[in-house]
Amino acid sequence: MAEATPLYETYLRAPLRFERGEGVWLIAENGERYLDFAAGVAVNALGHAHPHLVEALKAQAEKVWHLSNLYEVPGQETLGERLTKATFADKVFFTNSGAEALECAIKTARRYHFSKGHPEKFHIITFEGAFHGRTLATIAAGGQAKYLEGFGPKAPGFDQVPFGDIEAVKAAITDNTAAILIEPVQGEGGIRTASNEFLRALRQICDDKGLLLILDEVQSGVGRTGKLFAHEWAGITPDIMAVAKGIGGGFPLGACLATADAASGMKAGTHGSTYGGNPLAMAVGNAVLDVILADGFLEHVRDVALVFRQGLAALHDRFPDVIEEIRGEGLMLGIKAKVPNAELLQAMRAEHVLGVPAGDNVIRLLPPLITTAEEAREGLSRIERAAERVHRAHEKQAAQA
Repeated sequence: MAEATPLYETYLRAPLRFERGEGVWLIAENGERYLDFAAGVAVNALGHAHPHLVEALKAQAEKVWHLSNLYEVPGQETLGERLTKATFADKVFFTNSGAEALECAIKTARRYHFSKGHPEKFHIITFEGAFHGRTLATIAAGGQAKYLEGFGPKAPGFDQVPFGDIEAVKAAITDNTAAILIEPVQGEGGIRTASNEFLRALRQICDDKGLLLILDEVQSGVGRTGKLFAHEWAGITPDIMAVAKGIGGGFPLGACLATADAASGMKAGTHGSTYGGNPLAMAVGNAVLDVILADGFLEHVRDVALVFRQGLAALHDRFPDVIEEIRGEGLMLGIKAKVPNAELLQAMRAEHVLGVPAGDNVIRLLPPLITTAEEAREGLSRIERAAERVHRAHEKQAAQA
């Protein structure tokens, strides 16, 4: 009989216990080292125990941890100025997570139309396969039955259409539509990339119809695809954008970015957060940007991504019975498996390399952005051995059948 746990049993945890990390490596309690190509699901953008982040956190911890937003927080102003300077945005609201950033984005869009005299405009068009968080509003926005089941009526105001279907988007627009919400690259949905043409078409529709374009770059942002944000590849800008994960490098931090016009309805008292924008988070967020925005950093991401893509393409060619397709952009990559993805993931763990399961039978590879070409090749060798394990196991099964 399984030992009772004091924790909610909402996670299917792998039997691994990590004690510490160094760069792209995690070290288990028994001393075994694992290449971390999960990175806390795209959170540890600069790997583990990055010295610049550690120093920033330690220095701030000796000053003040929490103030609340009853007072001015200088770190917020600094990080806000840097984010607006580097992006389309004029305004920033700091949160603790991606789900909170999406909640703020949804509220910002609804409040925009309310303040313009159109309270009926609160519906948001979203896409099949999306994942926007675990709150009641964001599971409604994502629309996936497995996350909605058992939590009462679905929150109203979200209209889902097939991913990549521009005609379905047009057909879904009504007098109640406020915005369109999309991940430029679906993460949990299986590393499905919206084409540049599709994103441009959405931008045009929003311009023509007076709608707001909201981008969920919680997973695809902060250098993950080789640009600071994934939408830059399409040459467009959103009106509102949710950011989290990599922006904190492992510290809980999110942000909702918006143009001044899109944020115009968010007046004093309309939204708030107890912990959002706390001094510890701001110190780490600013330290993350020090590294990500440094000359040559994003070029490094693109260079290492090329090593991964070429190596994964070779594995696809060698093991067509195990690997069906390679997906993704930059260091947001997906292996669509021909076998159950859990089987390949388990084989990868046996080779001491970590990935993340996703929808559509995909394994996500989300290595830290500091991964070197040498570390990428080491990871590819381990994934190759994992694919070989699975291939041989299936050959053996076939021979015994």
